Amino acid sequence: MTAPPATDPVEWIISEGRTPYGPALEAMEAHAAAIRAGTGRERVWLVEHDPTYTAGTSARPEDLRDARFPTFAAGRGGQWTYHGPGQRTGYVMLDLTRQHGSVAPRDVRAFVHGLEEWLIRTLDRFNVRAERRAGRVGLWVPNRATGTEDKIAAIGVRVTRWVSWHGVALNVDPDLSHFGGIVPCGISEFGVTSLHAQGVLATMDEADAALRAAWAEVFG
Repeated sequence: MTAPPATDPVEWIISEGRTPYGPALEAMEAHAAAIRAGTGRERVWLVEHDPTYTAGTSARPEDLRDARFPTFAAGRGGQWTYHGPGQRTGYVMLDLTRQHGSVAPRDVRAFVHGLEEWLIRTLDRFNVRAERRAGRVGLWVPNRATGTEDKIAAIGVRVTRWVSWHGVALNVDPDLSHFGGIVPCGISEFGVTSLHAQGVLATMDEADAALRAAWAEVFG
């Protein structure tokens, strides 16, 4: 586990290896409480999980097609999401009563827009043009074979007394067949892709560096 110097306004932690989802959920909730109490620093926590399906508050039971992996009630917004090896999950714990770069205080919509912009700028560093789509959560890239679009990154947040937790998931090189056990985010008409599937053979370290650089442009 690595962390930046204490002088950084937001603490960045990158956990090595696999982080079990259950303990990660408990750690996030505890740290969000510490931020509210003024005893914890704001934090971006980058992890990689074992294969896991997580259910948001709007998840439909029928959208869990194949419970081949452990499932968790995540408590965030949204529906079903997959986490697993080759995917970088970023948990974002910020005091939203404060200004963060271009994101105004107490504006959850602007915060989510900022998370989307963070991912868009991260992917742009790999010459992958990802875009928002009205009515579809996440970031999308063209699928030239089908003429439709595929999701390359997901977003799911929770805000408790103006402190955020949960966050984003960027597909670097996960096993895309694992998404077949769910209807990702309740959207069945579109597929899922990754940097590697787009022909960008980035390492996790390179993805982390891009996330860190793009963060400063949006939230710095």
